[in-house]
Amino acid sequence: MELTLLGTGAPEGLPLPGCPCAACATALDDAARAATALLVDGVLLLDLTPGAAFAAARAGHSLGGVRQVLLSHPHDGPAVEVPAGLPQPGRVADGRELALLTGHRVRAVALDAPGSGYEVTGPDGERLLYLPPGGAPAGLADGDGNGFGLGFTGAHGGRAAYEMVLADVLGRPDGLARLRAAGAVGPTTDVIAVHIGHEVPPGAELTRRLAAAGARAVPDGTTLVVGAYEDVPDVPRRTLVLGGARSGKSVEAERRLEAFPEVLYVATGGTRNGDAEWADRVSLHRERRPGSWRTAETCDLVPLLEDDGPPLLIDCLSLWLTHVMDEVNAWDDAEWAGGGERRLRGRVAELAGAVRATRRTVVAVSNEVGSGIVPATASGRRYRDELGRLNAAFAAECEHVLLVVAGQALALRG
Repeated sequence: MELTLLGTGAPEGLPLPGCPCAACATALDDAARAATALLVDGVLLLDLTPGAAFAAARAGHSLGGVRQVLLSHPHDGPAVEVPAGLPQPGRVADGRELALLTGHRVRAVALDAPGSGYEVTGPDGERLLYLPPGGAPAGLADGDGNGFGLGFTGAHGGRAAYEMVLADVLGRPDGLARLRAAGAVGPTTDVIAVHIGHEVPPGAELTRRLAAAGARAVPDGTTLVVGAYEDVPDVPRRTLVLGGARSGKSVEAERRLEAFPEVLYVATGGTRNGDAEWADRVSLHRERRPGSWRTAETCDLVPLLEDDGPPLLIDCLSLWLTHVMDEVNAWDDAEWAGGGERRLRGRVAELAGAVRATRRTVVAVSNEVGSGIVPATASGRRYRDELGRLNAAFAAECEHVLLVVAGQALALRG
């Protein structure tokens, strides 16, 4: 089954008409995107957009062989003119299946937003899933027990994951997480981001953001073979995110796992009863996290790293270090010289060893404090130095290390 992406952008395209933002200003050449529309084997058109016939011609195709046009979501503004010779666009009712004379089958997928997703099965059995902008599959199972009403029975039901998924990865990463939880997206699924708008600057930042979700973007006019092997982005198993205060490091860390299910958020700061400002910080973090994530408030990181389980997001190592330095009484010079330093280094080495041996996906956050002013106290300088050593030891065991400055993530490794 061959798929040509006539457009890959948001409904208004990219750049947005009249928008002065930086992302729109740099959306030039291959970074410019028309509204998303898909041509399947030259016979099925998913979403009719302005200029679809010209887009097909530029890609070396014609719409003359199209036998079915399906719309996936409500279109704002004036009705799109139907090119001569094309059938009138329609919709398939949720859960129903449409069979084409060409051997293609299209099943409509219920969503949690207006519109319908479409599962397309080719004559030779290859399957793709297309979701509209802002949409994710509704519910975990339909009445027959099929995951998401997709005709998909999940990881243990005998059907393999989709060969290709095209979805609003940037706008609805939780939808991708749901598909992964059901086994509908597996390690070899080619996840293509569509409906791309101006929320993420085009180019390297877009590529990096999508790769963190195991997805990729392609230019308008690209033709893909569904089921052909592609170099699916390799999601790093261990990532350290460094940054200063209010740099955006926690947001970056959370973003790296929002497309994955059942994340365990490990909060090392505790509750600090009576501290209203700290409570506000904790509340903001909780509101930002997906509802499917669980939270554990602990500094006992080694057992978590040694156990099997879902991805860990550790926020943050600097508070873990404070806790451990309290335990070894590192603030007292005599205790520090009498064995506190040795005990602390042992705890850091134990943590680094657990990171090296872990089989879990781990994203950890830590403060980068070595570039600021020199602390005025001996204890402050001791903490700064030990945090630098901890960050270096942890980073040495990670495939990917990021430094976040002013909300911009710079890759130091990976």
